Amino acid sequence: MKRAFWAFTFVLVMLFAVSSPSVGLTAEQPEKAPIAVGARGDEVRAVQKFLADGGFYAGAIDGIFGPITAKAVKEFQRNNDLEVTGIVDKETFAYLGRLTSEPSRYSRSIVMKASAYTAHDPGNGSYTYRGNYLRKGLVAVDPSVIPLGTRLYIKGYGYAVADDIGGAIKGNRIDLAYENRREALAFGVRQVTVYILD
Repeated sequence: MKRAFWAFTFVLVMLFAVSSPSVGLTAEQPEKAPIAVGARGDEVRAVQKFLADGGFYAGAIDGIFGPITAKAVKEFQRNNDLEVTGIVDKETFAYLGRLTSEPSRYSRSIVMKASAYTAHDPGNGSYTYRGNYLRKGLVAVDPSVIPLGTRLYIKGYGYAVADDIGGAIKGNRIDLAYENRREALAFGVRQVTVYILD
């Protein structure tokens, strides 16, 4: 009974807000506050996803803005010639939304033999060598060829972070993480061009 009363009250308040000219939404909404360390929620999750898709972030997309997210934001800001604050202000968020499908700058490129893997494959764990939960955007490399932590762009895969190693990943080989076996099997084994962004 109490729940029904509150639901009814909420509907009345919303109807009043929409129909009342003095309470309704205005064309000029106040700017959102910057997102910084300590913030939580869907906005933080969106920032983490943008950063991960751009190869800047390897951590969990959990909606918690901690030091790892702040470090990724700083790296993104530095890479885009923004003021390096670690805080997602209006300008930083606008740049995050403009991440292009291909990099405009890279230090070198390597043609590599690529395979695909998941946490569900026999012998694989759920975490990378650097301790991050295995997901698309994290790849296994030979650290003598590509140092761990390096940002990459792989044609046909997207932005990634060198975050894992593997016994068979030696020399010019790379193993691309996927979240399900169907995608990994569809990728198969092929030659790819890997762009080193750091």
